[in-house]
Amino acid sequence: MGHSDRSDEVWVLGATGRTGRAVAARLVADGVAPVLVGRDGERLRRLGENLAPDGGLRVVVGATPAETAAEIARQRPAVVVNTIGDYARTALPVMRACLPGGHYVDLAADLGAMHQLAALGQEAADAGSTLVTGAGFGALGTEAVVAKLCEGRPAPSEVRVDALASVAIEAGRLGEALAASIVDVVATGGRRYSGGRLVRTRLGADVHHLTLPDGEAVTSVGAPSGELYAAHVASGAPSVTATSMLVPSSGAARAALPVLGALLRVPPLRRLAVSRLARVEVPAAPRPREHTWGHAVVTWPDGTRREGWLRAGEAMDFTAGVAAVVAERLARGEGKPGAYTPSAAFGPDLAIEAGGEFLLHGTARSAE
Repeated sequence: MGHSDRSDEVWVLGATGRTGRAVAARLVADGVAPVLVGRDGERLRRLGENLAPDGGLRVVVGATPAETAAEIARQRPAVVVNTIGDYARTALPVMRACLPGGHYVDLAADLGAMHQLAALGQEAADAGSTLVTGAGFGALGTEAVVAKLCEGRPAPSEVRVDALASVAIEAGRLGEALAASIVDVVATGGRRYSGGRLVRTRLGADVHHLTLPDGEAVTSVGAPSGELYAAHVASGAPSVTATSMLVPSSGAARAALPVLGALLRVPPLRRLAVSRLARVEVPAAPRPREHTWGHAVVTWPDGTRREGWLRAGEAMDFTAGVAAVVAERLARGEGKPGAYTPSAAFGPDLAIEAGGEFLLHGTARSAE
């Protein structure tokens, strides 16, 4: 079966979830009519009518990732945007179903899922497909700053990135995708690159106090995140650390993290934790700060040190913008076959296209 019999459709998997809805809405606003894919046909139809009142949007129902993958292989969309979550466990059949010739985008922000996609790079290149992982704030928000700071320069010796998201909370259940992400960060434990190798560190040990360019003070904690992998890829630096505001910064919470992490690495306990956490009802809350910030400090062997920021609005809005822009560019045939992080696929200015702004001469006054 040749590539020419592919449709020109862009499918959004997990379309009724918060991220999926946001990505679909951005695509519609950009003049692309996405196909909405999920488990509940009625909810998908209602969403389609809300997004496109003049006629709704086409829907595809798949009860499981395997069922969805079978539909992708059968109907052969041009681009699949996967917002299902828990990517290390759900994404592989979906990615493979896009081959040959179809393109894949996900919003993974965890090391396991990103390494899994990277391992398919040669297979995707041979198949004429482009796979892009981390197409959201959780990777591009800091990766883009690193790539900008490193443009036209040799590989640095050391990089640190800080992901400082400001997210508005929707009322309702936390949901399985977010619950799995939280549990897996704790279960993975601390990680950093040292001597070019990914090594284990104590989760919660690396604490940074930063003053943002707008004057606000924040605290972030070392995390085994997609930002770490993306910064390593973007810079080629042998030493890379990453911090996030998703990890609790209080002393008591950080002291408990290693014990909790060991428990959550037991599969039945992980499943129980994800299930319980997913059902937690959270109240609506506005974003805590006006801006979302990605921050990077890059140091070269000769002692040169450069620092920069990416400023965006609400983190989920920026994430939806990244995923939609990547999907649109892939649909237009602008991708190069293989597996990539967003900046590696389309350059750091993708972050501007998605709604961000670089401040490459900002200062981070450390209070450590």
